[in-house]
Amino acid sequence: MLQYITNNKCKTPVIDQVKAVLDGGCRWIQITTAGLKDDEVRTIVEGVLPLCLKVKAFLLLESRVDLAKELNVGGVFLKEGDAPCSQARMTLGPAAVIGVAASSMADVLKVSALDIDYYGLLPFRDDDENPDKKPLGIEGIRDICNEMEKQEVNIPHVAIGGIKLEDVAALVDAGINGIGVSDAIAFADDMVKETEKFIKVLPEPESAN
Repeated sequence: MLQYITNNKCKTPVIDQVKAVLDGGCRWIQITTAGLKDDEVRTIVEGVLPLCLKVKAFLLLESRVDLAKELNVGGVFLKEGDAPCSQARMTLGPAAVIGVAASSMADVLKVSALDIDYYGLLPFRDDDENPDKKPLGIEGIRDICNEMEKQEVNIPHVAIGGIKLEDVAALVDAGINGIGVSDAIAFADDMVKETEKFIKVLPEPESAN
């Protein structure tokens, strides 16, 4: 599964980024909220939510639990220093999707008994969004995936942070369930075609049946 993480460094407006990746087949959008005021986030969500609803794409916000509740998006992705995931669940209710950032197995275990829906394993490589975190690389991702399997932590895990098209096969082999991509698509010459390329090299989602 491909997640597109909107990019505030890109000259392309966020709404146009979302249009492009939806046209390319992506159905999981995360709105980056770092550095944005509440009203700026509201404007973005008001623009992209109808686009997502039209094609049944999932939309969530980074960090901003109260805004996710107010704007009726599908959930949140919580980073270090954000609201506790238990508080986010109480605010957003049982249907919301809650993702939690993890950079180590210790991070995974801190919340493994709580009601969360996925982990974002980050950063895969050097990442402006996580400058204080040591890149996990393929082996770091593989180690966490293997340890999760050993300890029977059966929660999906998505690799995030500087992922390029050529990384995907190795990440899938390492055991991830999805990837979160920003720069590699946002700064591509053709965002639609680049999105299609990522989707093509990812395994087909498993059937609900």
